[in-house]
Amino acid sequence: MSSSTREHDPEFVQMNNLACESVGAKVLFATDDWFAAAENLLNKSDPEFKVGLFTEYGKWMDGWETRRKRIPGHDWCIIELGVPGVIHGFHVDTRFFTGNYAPRISVQVACLQEKILLPPRGDRIGSAATEEDFKAVERLHSEKWEYLLKMTELTPGYAESCHSYFHVTSKDRWTHIRLNMYPDGGIARFKVYGIGKRDWSLCGPNDLEDLLSMANGSVCLGYSDAHYGHPRNLIGICT
Repeated sequence: MSSSTREHDPEFVQMNNLACESVGAKVLFATDDWFAAAENLLNKSDPEFKVGLFTEYGKWMDGWETRRKRIPGHDWCIIELGVPGVIHGFHVDTRFFTGNYAPRISVQVACLQEKILLPPRGDRIGSAATEEDFKAVERLHSEKWEYLLKMTELTPGYAESCHSYFHVTSKDRWTHIRLNMYPDGGIARFKVYGIGKRDWSLCGPNDLEDLLSMANGSVCLGYSDAHYGHPRNLIGICT
């Protein structure tokens, strides 16, 4: 059974994942991607574990994994939501990250009006942010963004403990996420559940819009069966 349809999941997981790569979400910056790149956080598919598979940097892991910190501070990344909107909850999956999972996280948010221009990410595995990367991202002042989730503990990536859910009560529209992990470690998937909220001021009076699109606020409220696929796929965005 899919992790998004287990019996004891909170109701908000039936909403849309605004931070999925399949709807255009992107990692714009990460402090460190040494063992596994932050882009894996946004993958639509469930994380995998491949026995005996190693890279030149260590065990292959399906998620975002950074090096142990040897200096003050913590690791963090900036995510551009594929669909800006109102956030109702977070799902943090540490699957297969056991001794190397991130012990604690916090989540900050912003609603930015202008397009963010940062150095292209490219293939980041085995690398860390450069001085140029840090100077570029400093302009966002992301350390001052609003907290939707203050620092809280995660649980290790065993089957019985890997899923952590956090309810959000904010009613504001958000476009970007700063995911902090303290101090370092691994997270398999990060999902941001909510309802898309379009900035209708950017649309012309004669523009035709798909009112059933999740980008315009559509959400699946119920269904009779989802054995082969969730009906929210009907309202997704083709990218």
